[in-house]
Amino acid sequence: MRHTLHFVPAILCLCVGALSPLAEVRGQALPTDAKPTCVVDPPMFKSWFDSGSVSLNGTIGPADSINFPDTPNCSFYQWSERMFLWLASPATSRFGGSGKVFESPAFFDVTPLDESNHRKFIPHSSTPLSIASIRTPQNGPNDLPVVMSNTGQLFEVVTPPAGPKGGPLVQDLSGKVIELARMEVGSGQTKPNLFGTDGTKIEAFPDLPAAAAGSAVGGAQISIARKLSVGGKDLLVDGAGDVIQTEVGQANSDGVLISQNNSLVYYVTTVNDVFAYMVTGAANGGISPAPTQFPVTPSDLDKIAAFATANQKIIAAPETLAIELKTSWVDASSVADASKYITMDATVPTFDMSDPKKWKPNGQKTVSLAMVGMHVVGSAKGHPEMIWATFQHVDDVPTGAYTYLDTAGNTKTVAQPSSGTWLFSADNPAGVFNALKARFDSGDIIPGDDPSGIAPSNTIRWKTWGAVSGVSPNPIDGSDTASNTEIIAINNSVRSQLAAGDVRANYVFVGATWTIGGASPTASNQVGTSMLANSTMETYQQGTQAGDKGSNCFLCHRSNQTGVSHVYKVLNPLF
Repeated sequence: MRHTLHFVPAILCLCVGALSPLAEVRGQALPTDAKPTCVVDPPMFKSWFDSGSVSLNGTIGPADSINFPDTPNCSFYQWSERMFLWLASPATSRFGGSGKVFESPAFFDVTPLDESNHRKFIPHSSTPLSIASIRTPQNGPNDLPVVMSNTGQLFEVVTPPAGPKGGPLVQDLSGKVIELARMEVGSGQTKPNLFGTDGTKIEAFPDLPAAAAGSAVGGAQISIARKLSVGGKDLLVDGAGDVIQTEVGQANSDGVLISQNNSLVYYVTTVNDVFAYMVTGAANGGISPAPTQFPVTPSDLDKIAAFATANQKIIAAPETLAIELKTSWVDASSVADASKYITMDATVPTFDMSDPKKWKPNGQKTVSLAMVGMHVVGSAKGHPEMIWATFQHVDDVPTGAYTYLDTAGNTKTVAQPSSGTWLFSADNPAGVFNALKARFDSGDIIPGDDPSGIAPSNTIRWKTWGAVSGVSPNPIDGSDTASNTEIIAINNSVRSQLAAGDVRANYVFVGATWTIGGASPTASNQVGTSMLANSTMETYQQGTQAGDKGSNCFLCHRSNQTGVSHVYKVLNPLF
């Protein structure tokens, strides 16, 4: 089986300080003495297995999203854990009988945007895909790339069209369109000096206050920024023409992260059959009226299932409702022990790396890949905005400091590690975390903030368990400490019950977020681990320390309608 892959930022692994007992001496070691505030008890855990008993890498059935209990917070975390274990289970005959469930014919890969801003479904089969594509950047609510300023504000980035000499086109105050050839920002200036190809200064921006920000979601805001690129230098400007100051690694929305073992990171977007047939039926009139939300009730599901049946299609697991996945991967030959990773074969692009400052695409190859991260997103009873959960391999990255409650109710602190063995950070890392060391440029890979050459960077996950340090991510827990404890506890509960050697135990549940009552996201109704980030997917939207607010899933996925998915609205129907 082959998959379409895209490049993605690298991911992090976590190491705990000496103040707490450790579950494992590995990249990410969890405290073993966390108060068990959210667990999966043994009878429930055994019931997840198709056989009714725990077995090594055994098949687990999916969570029943139609009858989801909707009791915050633990039922959401249990749903997340079960869905991940199911997706990574061997596919039974129900799902096609080979590979993992997420590789089975019950799922479809999704291509990147094409020149007409559309995506296509790629059915899973044994036929190799013809091409693999470069990963697109993290996108905002308008499906544009996102960057973060040094004040924590997010911007969607628009790149102006280029003129005859390759410079960006800007409009002056008279409305004339001019090609930009040079730009300068003097000390104390808020606006750049812009010059055209004839050397004349361009008066392009009115002397106005900074442009009004977009509506707030989760305490952050998104506005539109323009990216001006001239002579190898990039500037971001807001709607008033003021330069947007960014932290290291934040100025470019097209970053490439590379593992310490020099593997590029690849990305796959995948949806299940419920999602695919819903898109198709809505597009070709087979489901009328077209759904405006993802399915959350039996009635919603019945319309999709009836359409599938009318077209001789079978939905393998209708109880899962709609599912969207994002997975991230490295070359399996670059990890110390590939047996500790979920792996798959895929066709990926190759590059001529002879020039250390410009890697040019030169073909493709089929390789074995090792999974380093997964977003699991799905609709459930009462939650059309979908539940957003994420997982990372334990050996990925270091993490920011955090607190939790031990079994006696005492608050303990786990320090940010200063040394360790991680896939995406050096031992005893020096310099700035999450610095951009490589980025895309018209299909090539070129240096990032450091012009000396393309290189791996030291990557970190600042909000270890989806909470800002010192701030509760939801009103139920009341503190980040209590919220962190729930996530650590369910990790310990699930991973301690898996059979020794089960590869799924090597992936840690980072957290999950949703909205109160399934409402459209606002600044105050996002709950669970509502400052959630996977360092393979939101690398540059985390801020620069554990106490920075950063971004969350609903900042870019801002709806409880079908538009909450960036791929739904631009997918061509299957038939």
